[in-house]
Amino acid sequence: MVPASKRRPGNSKMKLSIGIIFCSLVLGVSSREWFTFLKEAGQGAKDMWRAYSDMREANYKGADKYFHARGNYDAARRGPGGAWAAKVISNARENAQRVTDLFKFGDSGHGAADSRADQAANEWGRSGKDPNHFRPAGLPDKY
Repeated sequence: MVPASKRRPGNSKMKLSIGIIFCSLVLGVSSREWFTFLKEAGQGAKDMWRAYSDMREANYKGADKYFHARGNYDAARRGPGGAWAAKVISNARENAQRVTDLFKFGDSGHGAADSRADQAANEWGRSGKDPNHFRPAGLPDKY
C-alpha cells in the first residue's frame, strides 16, 4: 500500500469513478433507468403520504388496513421505484411502531398481531390486488 504522503491527488476519485462505470456496465443500468427509478420512488412516497394523510383525516374506525393497502397499491402502480418506496416506508413504519410499543408496553407482544395484519394489507396492495377488499362499510366515498 502506498503511504498517504506519496499518493497522487485525485486517485481515490478516479477509483470511485471507475467503480461506478464498471458497476453500471456489469449491471446494464443506464442513467435514464436510474432517473426513472428515482422518479417512481418519489411519486410512490407521495402516494404513501397521501394515504397516511387521508387515514388521519378520515379518522374512521376499522379503516387502517384499507389505507395501508391503498397507499401501497398506488405507489406500486408507479413502477419498480414506487414498489420499492412502498416496501421501505411500510417496513420502517411497522418497525418503528414495534419499538414504540416495546417502550410503552414492554415485551408483552402488544400490537404484534396488528403489525402482521398491517404488513399483510401492505403486501396485498403492493401486489396489485384491489385495496377495496379492506374498505370498511360506511367509509366516505372521498377516500
